[in-house]
Amino acid sequence: MAKEKTKREMFNEILAVVGDNEEMVTFIQHEIELLDNRKTSPKKPTQNQIENEKLKEAVLATLTELDKPTCIKDLCEACPSLKGLSNQKVTRAILTPLVNERKITREVIKKVPHFCIAKAE
Repeated sequence: MAKEKTKREMFNEILAVVGDNEEMVTFIQHEIELLDNRKTSPKKPTQNQIENEKLKEAVLATLTELDKPTCIKDLCEACPSLKGLSNQKVTRAILTPLVNERKITREVIKKVPHFCIAKAE
């Protein structure tokens, strides 16, 4: 199965075919420049990502305070910042990234996931 060509590859091929048409060359070079600018522009975090970072800090503080493996329900009750959030939001947006960053650990106790602060290695 052949790999699909990118916009940049297509523009470069068109540029090679167009050759003498100054207007078309200028247009294609501008489009390639726009692709370059889009690729290098820094991404700003969304409002949700900013809020989630604050929640992550609150979760880390709560788990440090509790100092034991805690299920999501108990964590939501212990951390005032998490009140009103669904278990799914807490798990996917806050806990899973913290586990991936190795700041907390996840262990299953009696078929229920529990989270605690990662021990220093």
